[in-house]
Amino acid sequence: MSTATHPLAVPRNGIVSTLQDYVELFKLRVTSLIVMTAWCGYYLAELKTGVSSLNWGLLHALLGIGLVSGGTAALNEVIEHREDALMRRTAHRPLPSRHMSVMSAAFLALSATLGGVLYLWVAANHGTALLALATSVAYLGLYTPLKKVSPVCTFIGAFPGAMPGVLGWTAARGQLDWEAFVLFAIVFFWQFPHFHSIAWLYREDYENASIRMLPVVDANGRSTIKAILLYLVALVPVSLAPTLLGMSGWWYFAAALLLGAAFLWSGVRLAALKMTPNMPKSKQRARQVLIASVFYLPLLFAVMMLNAA
Repeated sequence: MSTATHPLAVPRNGIVSTLQDYVELFKLRVTSLIVMTAWCGYYLAELKTGVSSLNWGLLHALLGIGLVSGGTAALNEVIEHREDALMRRTAHRPLPSRHMSVMSAAFLALSATLGGVLYLWVAANHGTALLALATSVAYLGLYTPLKKVSPVCTFIGAFPGAMPGVLGWTAARGQLDWEAFVLFAIVFFWQFPHFHSIAWLYREDYENASIRMLPVVDANGRSTIKAILLYLVALVPVSLAPTLLGMSGWWYFAAALLLGAAFLWSGVRLAALKMTPNMPKSKQRARQVLIASVFYLPLLFAVMMLNAA
């Protein structure tokens, strides 16, 4: 019987194994990056009001945003557990590997998502709670089903994906300002080289699961390369905006230039190969783009916070 449709879970023995299942279900690494980005938004928003310290408001905001983020990620795994079973990179997740039942995962995921929204409503402000709920609904209701339909899913998914900094900002300020849109734009543009490089690396997996990411439908890779380079080039000036708006200082400006140049160079090196996504050498370069993206965002926001004006 297929592990993707088997109704029973086969739990793993031991606390460590069980914790690993929860880490996978709630995508703790991704959720941690989202929480860090929200922290940056909250911190910069507080500076705008003349406050800059650890406080209960920050902790409430990060807990609520983390719950919504992790819960939404888990709901996505519930929806896509059959597709996950068809891909080597996701077959180890708790649902396709039958370490957890679909019903249990759905209950935990929904509880975390709605609990996080409710927590933000009570402990932060209503606007942040509603934005978090809208972000979750857009991710699950638009991005997730579109992955089976068209590569436009990446563009649509980039909108909810770029919301963490905005949620942090509104949790502190209770309103949207231009600075929040700058944080949104940075993450929005960053997502394209990040996710296109993942799809390039795991093109065969996505194809097996009938997930129509751009490298799957773009057999020669040209459109994917153009998209990666276009968004990397656009990311450089967007990443400089925090200095120009007085959010951060000139040390940040220099760091953003260097980080942007390094990130762009990784994309240029992939493009220079002029190879298709199924060639091993191109996958090595795509992995370098992915690694660059993983380092770029947390470093950029860390320097932005350290050099905040």
